[in-house]
Amino acid sequence: MRLKLVAVAVAALAPVVAMLAYNEVALRHQRNEEVRASAAQAARQASSEVERIVEGLHGLLVSVSAMPSVRHLDVNACNEALKSVAESIPNISTIFVVGLNGRPVCGSTVFPEGVVFSDRDYFQQILKTKDFTVGTYTQSRLSDKHVLPLAMPLKEGDILQAVIVSGIRMDWLQNRITERGVAPGNAVTIADGKGTIVAHVPLAEQLVGTVIPEEYQRLIHAEQPDVVEVTSRDGTAHVLGYRPIALPSSPLYVSAGFSKSEAFAPINRATLMNTLAIIGGALFSFAAAIFIGNRFILVPIWRIADVMEKWRSGQTTARTGMKGADELEVVGATFDRLLDELDERRRRNEQAEEERTLLVREMAHRVKNGFALVQAIARQTFSRSNPESYNAFAERLTALAGTYDLILSREGSAAPIREIISAALRAHIASEERIRLDGPDVVLPADIALPLSLVLHELATNATKYGSLGSEQGTVTIEWKHDDGRVFLVWTEAGGPPVPTPTKRGFGSVLIERAFSSKAQAQSRSDYRPEGLVFELVFLTGKPAAKTEDELPMGI
Repeated sequence: MRLKLVAVAVAALAPVVAMLAYNEVALRHQRNEEVRASAAQAARQASSEVERIVEGLHGLLVSVSAMPSVRHLDVNACNEALKSVAESIPNISTIFVVGLNGRPVCGSTVFPEGVVFSDRDYFQQILKTKDFTVGTYTQSRLSDKHVLPLAMPLKEGDILQAVIVSGIRMDWLQNRITERGVAPGNAVTIADGKGTIVAHVPLAEQLVGTVIPEEYQRLIHAEQPDVVEVTSRDGTAHVLGYRPIALPSSPLYVSAGFSKSEAFAPINRATLMNTLAIIGGALFSFAAAIFIGNRFILVPIWRIADVMEKWRSGQTTARTGMKGADELEVVGATFDRLLDELDERRRRNEQAEEERTLLVREMAHRVKNGFALVQAIARQTFSRSNPESYNAFAERLTALAGTYDLILSREGSAAPIREIISAALRAHIASEERIRLDGPDVVLPADIALPLSLVLHELATNATKYGSLGSEQGTVTIEWKHDDGRVFLVWTEAGGPPVPTPTKRGFGSVLIERAFSSKAQAQSRSDYRPEGLVFELVFLTGKPAAKTEDELPMGI
């Protein structure tokens, strides 16, 4: 019962748990979409800022290319002009003009002896495209600082005259990205076309100058922006929004990564709290179910069961004493009323049984008095004139009285089958040598013993009137077997006069057919043979194991 009560509590909690689980899944899906959108937005914003920086420097180089001193490659005037420009713009390292042979012409700083730039990738790209170019992360040969080179062709018409070179200071770009700030666990990455990281927040000192891992190199030159889930070098799972390089407007790769653990931290905390609340609620529900079940369900049930057990053991005065409006209290009160009624019925039955027993005894007494009266009349009539006949008659009369006494006195109790047969025949056989009994000891219940006595008495009466017991040499053999709750009995007469088949049914025949109750499933058959009657009887004394009524054998 406790398990059933717990099952009820679980069934009550199941919808709540299912609803919370559904909300949890929906909330996580919604949060995941929000994080992806935020990552894409952050990458777009960082990329836009980088594009503005590059576009601003592009405009600066265009302006520089329009200066007369630069266009005419007037070295002294060009040096002064470029020095003035470099001092006013803090985000660039230097600005200078390189000839087509890769050697510097003029610039904002003094050039080291023998320095050349013809091997730089941005210089070679300018010679191919004759257009504005953003180089890759490199160390400046003029300032020894890391820069991101930018180059602008200096043309006269369509003829390339020289190359104007500048570079974004990486320390300035890193500070600019750092000032924007990122939430704990998030990251912003800027890389050049070769995958070298030029700025990173956080852990710039560890990652700037390193190359993006090989498995993510494909993102740098992807066809379009997107959002993916990646695992960073420190093992943190990130939702990464990225903007690939798309020349000429987007010369750098930009990505913004959002830590999933940080993004889902509020939901995880809420999930933990909900889980703890569900566990606490479940424990409380189980405890309440057990307590309430014990107090209001199990205790009343045990109380009713205890009263039933006491009744089984004979304590008929036991009662639950339950009263109240509760359902089980109502059941207990109804059970008490039922026991009261049963007790009253039992008392009435006992009283009726006493009255019936008294009547049976009275009837037995009257029957015995009747037999005694008959015996007295016979004694007065025949004892002196024919003493021998009188003695035989008196013995038979006494045996007949014993049969009636057995029928009346043993009603309601069991009796051995041999005793029943002997009592039934005692009234009709003066000598026991004329009867042969053969069969196992079988005790028959009262509802079988009485009808069997009547049937045997009727057979003996008929045998006395018409059969073997009416002859001095006649005998009766009674055989029976007991098998699987059945008794198979055969009555065989011999040594008497020829037995004709009766032409009509008398009361005795009807008695034999109807003496047993239906539950005994009695079947009988009479065979009127010339040498004497053979009567076969089959009846049940208990429930058979396998055979049915149609399968009862009619012979032994």
